[in-house]
Amino acid sequence: MSETVFEPDKDQLMEHIRAFSRRVKLSGTPEELESFRYLQAQMESYGYDVRLIQHDAYISLPGKARVIVDGRVLRCITHSMSVSTPGVSAELVYVGEGTAAEFRVADVAGKVVLVDGIATEEVAALASAAGGVGQLHVSPNEHLYEMCVSPVWGSPSQHTRSNLPSTVICSVPNDEGAKLRTRCERGETVNVSMQAEVDTGWRKTPLLVAELSSLAAEAGEPFVLFSGHHDTWHYGVMDNGGANATMLEAARLLAAHRGEWRRGLRICFWSGHSHGRYSGSAWYADEYWTELEQRCIAHVNVDSTGGEGASVLTNSGVVDELKAVAFAAVEAFTGQQHAGRRHGRSADQSFWGIGIPSMFGSLSHQPPGPVKMLTALGWWWHTPHDTIEHIDPKNLVRDTGIVIQVLRQLLTSRILPYDYTAYADAFAEEIAQIKQQLGVRLDISSLENGASALRNNAASLLAASKTATDVDASRINAALMRASRRLVPLNYTTGERFHHDSALPHPAWPSLEGIRQLARHPEGSTELPFYAVHARQTHNRIAHALMEANAELEAVLI
Repeated sequence: MSETVFEPDKDQLMEHIRAFSRRVKLSGTPEELESFRYLQAQMESYGYDVRLIQHDAYISLPGKARVIVDGRVLRCITHSMSVSTPGVSAELVYVGEGTAAEFRVADVAGKVVLVDGIATEEVAALASAAGGVGQLHVSPNEHLYEMCVSPVWGSPSQHTRSNLPSTVICSVPNDEGAKLRTRCERGETVNVSMQAEVDTGWRKTPLLVAELSSLAAEAGEPFVLFSGHHDTWHYGVMDNGGANATMLEAARLLAAHRGEWRRGLRICFWSGHSHGRYSGSAWYADEYWTELEQRCIAHVNVDSTGGEGASVLTNSGVVDELKAVAFAAVEAFTGQQHAGRRHGRSADQSFWGIGIPSMFGSLSHQPPGPVKMLTALGWWWHTPHDTIEHIDPKNLVRDTGIVIQVLRQLLTSRILPYDYTAYADAFAEEIAQIKQQLGVRLDISSLENGASALRNNAASLLAASKTATDVDASRINAALMRASRRLVPLNYTTGERFHHDSALPHPAWPSLEGIRQLARHPEGSTELPFYAVHARQTHNRIAHALMEANAELEAVLI
């Protein structure tokens, strides 16, 4: 079939963009629900079965804020999940970029910390643990960036709610922050007063699910999950109107060629991304855990497509086993070589614990600039300036084309395009680095052997797939899915499949951290035996997952 039939329609895309530019879409508000109705009508017109769900989510909407120094009111904003307070006054203490090391050497108890950079959940957690009463973040430029600073992924439970920030958190522009930083570095005593109104609590939020099966569908058919958030900061025309336009256009074009599909497509538009730390996708993962575990082959997330000046297409996140899919799509549309970057702990990636391989999040990025930022999505990101003039229609068509090609391959491939040789190589490399540090403290040869066996089995399966019958293909796909349920959590979680890890930054292969801790601990320490206990347990969990994944693949090679 001609590829031109899958060429995104620029006019259709921009029509959606204009619709999304009309409303501010704060999570759980009537304006957001109105905009969800637009999505619902569009998806129904494309022939999808559509459900608009309302569910409880813990949402935090920032309101007014005041920061006063020496009687002067500074321009500022507060943040989602900040403590709401009529006022707190304390001495200011500068902690640089707010790293763990900087907090260890600073006395911040009962004080307000001054931090370089956009507000983050990591600094909120460190400041709260250190007994700070407030955080004052210095923006990298004159703009003030809206942020959610909860370190809890999704809505908190009774066990995680104590991890929410206990500080009042505001941001000030770079010029004002620089003056305060200079005074602190001179040793002056600087007192600051902070006020913040933050509306935080449980509220109903929408979630739109649109589904279309393949024409040959049987009960329980596997499906591709395609998702993006709809809630916004301010008008959020790029973030996430661009991605929502991409989603609608992909849905329209793919549905028109449903006869090619070998599996179904489920499209989810989330709320609570910006104001609930991914509460929508986290709720959906929990509520539909069993169905997702049994039927979902991959999750493609899309965020902030079509940005003006977004010329870099090499840095989007993708799991090891789907790198080849991303490489092919990006190269086909741009000629650029995708770098195969690991996912960060963001972008509604709520499905790793279930074991679902994932792709993307933000797709196209700005070239590196002179000012250090938390994002590469443009200076207007998370500000009132995220409006329609920062959408480049050509970039939007390009990004949408890449997404459509990825989805088409996942929907139509006879054999699921998982390459577990790439996974095995990445895992073996990680194990080799740990072994060098570990020495004789723990024998991890079974992990090396498991990675080697995985590579051999995956390579054999790739070879067998080329001549597989339809019956064989069905068996191979089922085995690949079952193996993914063991392997994805090793790569992207601490090992817990049924509770979400925190929203704090994680190391690569976080499931290995117990062994790394033993490797890093000083030789001769009296604490070493304690670390060895946990390292052995960590080793056993990983070895068992590898053994089970290998058994799944070996069963279809017999």
